[in-house]
Formats: sequence, C-alpha cells, structure tokens
Amino acid sequence: MRVLPILHSECEPWLLKKHYAKRLCPISHAFGLYVNDRLVGICTYGVPSSSPLRSGICGKKNEGLVLELNRLCCESGENFASFLIGRSLRLLPKPSIVVSYADIGVGHVGYVYQAANFVYTGLSAKRTDWTVEGLEHLHGATIADMSRGQKNRVEFMREKFGDKFKLKNRSRKHRYVFFSGSKSDKKRLFADLKYGLEAYPKGDSIRYDAGGVIPTQSLLFLGPIA
Repeated sequence: MRVLPILHSECEPWLLKKHYAKRLCPISHAFGLYVNDRLVGICTYGVPSSSPLRSGICGKKNEGLVLELNRLCCESGENFASFLIGRSLRLLPKPSIVVSYADIGVGHVGYVYQAANFVYTGLSAKRTDWTVEGLEHLHGATIADMSRGQKNRVEFMREKFGDKFKLKNRSRKHRYVFFSGSKSDKKRLFADLKYGLEAYPKGDSIRYDAGGVIPTQSLLFLGPIA
C-alpha cells in the first residue's frame, strides 16, 4: 500500500459517487491510497470556511494552521482508511492543526481518528439545517447554496418553496483534533488548544457506502513511498 498526493480532479468521482455527502468540498491537499498501483481510496484536506472554527481551536494566532480532513472515502478493505489517514497526515505542511468530524446522524463514531491518535474534544454545537420537502436527498449546504447572493436568504427560500422550506435540527458531530509537526510544535499547539479533552466515544459504527462505481484508476507515475 502506498499513499501519494493526487490531483483534485482525481477525487471528484469518489466525492460525487462514493461518499455519502455526494458533493464537492474545498480541497487544499488531496491524497490517494494505492494498492498494487490501483487507487482504492482518497482523503482530502481543506481550509474550513468558518472563521470562528479556525480561530476557535487554538486561538486566532494559530488560525492559519487549521485544516479540516473533510472527506475520506475508500473501497472496503482491512485498515485501508486508518492507513490512508495516518500516512497522509505525514505529508501535510508542518506545523498543521487538523480537525475532523464524525457525524452521529449517519452512524459514525470516529474510530478511524482514534486509531490515528487524534484527541477527542466533544460534540459540535447544536445547529439547524435548511431542508426542502421532496429534496431530502440534498445536503443542507446544497439547499443553502440556492439562496446565495440574496439579501434576505430565508425570505427568498420561503417565497421559492413555500411551506416545503423548513428548518431541522442538524445531527451533532464528534470533533477530533490532530497536531502535525515537530515535538515543540505539538507541545505549543496542544497548550493553545481551546477545547477540553474528553474520553473517546464508543458505540456501534455504520460503514456508509453510497454505492457508486469508480472507474479503475492506476498509478501512472512513480512517487515517493509513504
């Protein structure tokens, strides 16, 4: 098994067909897991769009170091996901603060982050999502994008969809944080962590596969072994 940087375009079939969210995300770094030179999984990291999130982890002075592990998608295989995360973390710029979430609403606990030695900082805040009756298959962010650029976004949605437009409670997510860098970097960033540490959550975890078939992608170049 090898983990190598890949092009953003190589992630798109996995994100749109295989991952349960079925939507693209901001990508700053993308990595692929190759088994016998065949791509069997991807993970992506991006800068969180939320300024309060970036500054809320380790303070405003460190907000430029924050990346979110925002997508992870693999074929079924023993230890594929944990191997991909562990090796990709080594390839990120250093120092980095990596945050990732395990969505309770789709049966995720975050065991893969526990295996990679992320620290657990509790549940995300309670929030609401926008939804439209008949479009429940669309992610809440996709629904919200429909009103982007409008002065009063809620009023626009109510005029467009009437009573079919509703607010629903968003499922909360387990929040995990990882510090990448030298020993001194990790010590400094850990001291700046604004969240309290909690014991790892336990429970049944559901492996979600959207069922998409990804065309076979082979390794076309020789890169450094990771």
